[in-house]
Amino acid sequence: MFIDSHCHLDRIDLNPYHNDFSSFMKDAENSQIDHMLCIAIDLESYPAMVDLVKGYPNISLSVGVHPNVHEGKEPSIDELIELGSEQKVIAIGETGLDYFRSEGDLDWQHQRFKNHIRAAKVLNKPLIIHTREAGHDSLDILADEGADHVGGIIHCFTEDWDYAKKALDLGFYISFSGIVTFKNAQAIKEVAQKVPADRFLIETDSPYLAPVPFRGKPNYPLYVRYVAEHLAELRGTSVEEIAKLSTDNFNNLFPPP
Repeated sequence: MFIDSHCHLDRIDLNPYHNDFSSFMKDAENSQIDHMLCIAIDLESYPAMVDLVKGYPNISLSVGVHPNVHEGKEPSIDELIELGSEQKVIAIGETGLDYFRSEGDLDWQHQRFKNHIRAAKVLNKPLIIHTREAGHDSLDILADEGADHVGGIIHCFTEDWDYAKKALDLGFYISFSGIVTFKNAQAIKEVAQKVPADRFLIETDSPYLAPVPFRGKPNYPLYVRYVAEHLAELRGTSVEEIAKLSTDNFNNLFPPP
């Protein structure tokens, strides 16, 4: 029923599942989570992430290095292309710009972002975009680098409707996380009401950003239902319709093999 379009399965707290990933997966299946896109944030932990989810056809992967990662291996275009060529990898990222946590000369961050876009274009795979306090620079780089040729997702959307329209014009989908359930997220709620039915996705970004009523606690893909329920309320429709639309949109962006 639901697709979580952005989660970090290698970072969720498995203590409630006796540290047994298969037990978590059974709970996800019982909670009608049909598919999850597990997102990479660095190359050092990537092999373990791949190993964790192997054997689960209902989990897809991205590969990339998050803009907030300051240490570790800097990904080359060729390395991203090599890792991204695997069948289970359906997206490149998460990548983008973050001016909230990074300061000073950020040319390295811009170049990393461009490298991800260039690799995605070679692979013809969509991008997973992280942007924080760098919205317009992110859009400018996406446009300048021709990212509209592959499109992708503005994940955990936190901007306003004017920004959303520009992202949509570049061929990107808007993905809503638990933040849309927060009382003070009025601009995001407006976007959730206005975004075309064929251009939105839902996500958890688990283990981060748990939705109401779990705000401040560890997040899980199971909680994507609460994002869907809130979108249904905002858009005046049913949670089943939100689930269907977001699933159809995910499959349009990432056609099943």
